[in-house]
Amino acid sequence: MKHTVDTAWQGNMKFDAVVSGHHIIMDALPVVGGSDEGARPKELMLASLAGCTGMDVISILKKMRVEPTYFNVRVEAEMTEEHPKHYTAMHIIYEFKGENLEIEKLQKAVKLSQDQYCGVSTAYRKAMELTYEIVIL
Repeated sequence: MKHTVDTAWQGNMKFDAVVSGHHIIMDALPVVGGSDEGARPKELMLASLAGCTGMDVISILKKMRVEPTYFNVRVEAEMTEEHPKHYTAMHIIYEFKGENLEIEKLQKAVKLSQDQYCGVSTAYRKAMELTYEIVIL
């Protein structure tokens, strides 16, 4: 299987990526020549991880008949100071709210995502430390 993304330069530091038919605008801060009209490319790596594992977790929980009233995936990342700046570690925080949420089921869903289903987690784990925690709010 092969995926392709076209990313067109829009002037200055702005780019428009077409992903699955959807436009994602990327731009830099004015201090480095951008206009701050879009997301930073490296931060989209965090969003990609959150979306991948979040979709897995919700899908698995639905099969377990567990439906949180609120679910949020926060990803925090540590980045180097020197160039090429890159992430050295990411920490995923799975936040849940709901009635009668069983921690064992939440743990199982997250573990299945991390160990078997989330391809983004698998790829990132090869390049950096990847940790997670579950929080019931």
